[in-house]
Amino acid sequence: MINKREARSLIRKAVKRVPEGEEIRHLNIMPMMDIMTILLVAFLFTASESAAFSVNDVELPGSVSVEPLPENAVTLTIAREAILVQGRTVVGVKNGAVDASEKKNGALGLQIPKLGKFLGAMRRSFDQNLRSKGREPPRVPELLIIADKSTPYKLLFEVIVSSRSDDAGYRRFRLILLEEQGVAPPAGG
Repeated sequence: MINKREARSLIRKAVKRVPEGEEIRHLNIMPMMDIMTILLVAFLFTASESAAFSVNDVELPGSVSVEPLPENAVTLTIAREAILVQGRTVVGVKNGAVDASEKKNGALGLQIPKLGKFLGAMRRSFDQNLRSKGREPPRVPELLIIADKSTPYKLLFEVIVSSRSDDAGYRRFRLILLEEQGVAPPAGG
């Protein structure tokens, strides 16, 4: 058996035989960047798969209620070629979208300033007309939106955002559905 003194001596000799390493002066991060790039691509791929859905996945309910239309509401129609307010063309539509030059913040913008200003002028005109007849305008202005079922949701959303702007001031919306000829509402509804 070896004593304490011999053990220390052996350790000192072993340490002297092992060369001292170099100082680390730089860090090679290329392998780490490769791994991060692979992880980023994997995360993006996973996120895009989970966010994707088909329009066929959503089944819209039918409308069976029949309510009288308010007499003081402004009617906005989203047609294939244009957005019309009370039958007057305000903004053109091409391929289901408003031109980026007509939107605030360009192609990524959601607000159509020209539409908001036109709707605001129309609402003020309606309110003034009602006051001249001695009637009070509605506290919550209402907008009737008529759109084809093939209207892109983004375009409908842009119209609603524009009509909620400070210029327009609409806060209540009705989407008008046209009943198909020969189709009766479901029984019991």
